[in-house]
Amino acid sequence: MLVLGIAFAVPAGAVVLVLGALAEPAARELLLSGGLAFLDALFTEASQGGAPELLAGSVAYGVWALTMTIVVAPPAFTALIGEVVGTRSFIWYGGACGLTTALLPWLMRSRGTLAGLAGAEGRLTALLFLSGAVAGLVYWLIAGRSAGPAPPPSPEGERGRG
Repeated sequence: MLVLGIAFAVPAGAVVLVLGALAEPAARELLLSGGLAFLDALFTEASQGGAPELLAGSVAYGVWALTMTIVVAPPAFTALIGEVVGTRSFIWYGGACGLTTALLPWLMRSRGTLAGLAGAEGRLTALLFLSGAVAGLVYWLIAGRSAGPAPPPSPEGERGRG
């Protein structure tokens, strides 16, 4: 169930992230400036007789790595911990996944990776939290409710049978 839950949670979180990024002006600006910088670097590389396909390949790898980090890693991390511990709480899956996703840019920033993200950090963090929370809740709906070993039968249920 773990793999099936993650297989549905990741696209759900990605859809929320993409829709939120299109709706949030700061995220649109960040995507637009990144795209324009890529096109500028690509045309500069091509006009100087370089190999623009190498640049495009490295950018594609960077986008893939960022996607794996933001969209795949938090639900997988949260699901793995939830399965090992055996928690069945939707609060754990939604909250921990949302918090993990929201903290990623702050952790990358502490390493100097996102130095230019100053203006709308709160809204972008909220968007990431929402994306992670949706992914965590989708995981909980599919697999988290039955995480870990089965709970012991309640004494009330046994008395009612006799």
